[in-house]
Amino acid sequence: MSGAPGFAVYIHWPFCETVCPYCDFNVHAARDIDQAAWRDGLIADLANYATDTPGRTVTSVYFGGGTPSLMPPETAGALIDSVSKLWSLSPDAEITIEANPTSAETGRLAAFRRAGINRLSLGIQSFDDGALSFLGRTHTGAEGFAALSRAQEVFERVTFDLMYALPGQSLLSWQAQLGESLKQAAGHLSLYQLTIESGTPFAKQKVTGVDEDLAADMFDMTNEVLAEAGMPAYEVSNHARPGEESRHNLTCWRGGDYIGAGPGAHGRVTIDGQTLGTHQIHNPVRWLEKIKTEGHGSAKRRPLSIRDRAREYIMMGLRLSEGIHLDTTLADVVDAEGLQQLVDGGLLQRDGMHIRTTPAGRLTLNAVTAKLLS
Repeated sequence: MSGAPGFAVYIHWPFCETVCPYCDFNVHAARDIDQAAWRDGLIADLANYATDTPGRTVTSVYFGGGTPSLMPPETAGALIDSVSKLWSLSPDAEITIEANPTSAETGRLAAFRRAGINRLSLGIQSFDDGALSFLGRTHTGAEGFAALSRAQEVFERVTFDLMYALPGQSLLSWQAQLGESLKQAAGHLSLYQLTIESGTPFAKQKVTGVDEDLAADMFDMTNEVLAEAGMPAYEVSNHARPGEESRHNLTCWRGGDYIGAGPGAHGRVTIDGQTLGTHQIHNPVRWLEKIKTEGHGSAKRRPLSIRDRAREYIMMGLRLSEGIHLDTTLADVVDAEGLQQLVDGGLLQRDGMHIRTTPAGRLTLNAVTAKLLS
């Protein structure tokens, strides 16, 4: 397995104004938030990890959620400042925040840029008002376009999310929306098929997306259109112009260490040669209580074996178009017969010890990894 490609910090802000019916992240609707307590709590969570990882250089910081753009820009600035003091912050560190395209949030974009954010991720999801209503979003298509335009005035690097394979959506309608989106896109796009996750309102309502064949056609068309536009898929759902890939996500997908601070955040941290899987307390109230009483919000730290890490690296690395290199450790984990069957079946490509998924393999990625690791 190759060496760690970076050292990333993820900061989870669990609050949203409303919770979307498809969302299964650790999010909570809240308006009355003790901003000072949450700022101090997140700083304490970061400091707890810094004691175990001295001397590291942070290559990316990612504010996710939830809706982290609901925090005051001053809070984001204080957290970035803390990261730079607790570790060494790389001069070209990528610092991303997620935001929604509402007027209240886009009005503060310049303040977030001054606070140190240099990359913005907009949760647009669709430019179609009917689709936005179905998805429980609180903005309109026009507001999405306006927010994107404003964001590109403030930030050099802007990405946005879209969701497809929605109930009743046709291949042609998705193609048309994709074409309109490309007119607005800068260097990066995240395009996700709707999945109905257990426990979400959509699951309870028994919502279903498009059938598998249509979803596959949409996936293939998406990849063809984006490749022709100079934004090929570098990961199953992420497309970018060369050099515009998310450095933060690449650190995670390539097996690098990353700190996870905030309620429910996960991390992978190597301490004295041992990699730990970390998990913060899920419930925001209990997380903040533990911060106040013990100085951190950790729920557990689980030692990961070399085999555990190898399996994770394979599962994450095969999401990337670059694939993975089968060094000795990985070769011991892979089922050799299963690997050959996947190559013969056109789901994997192999060049010596290097393997990657084919377009057909990316469509059935879970099945491919299951067979490879059986």
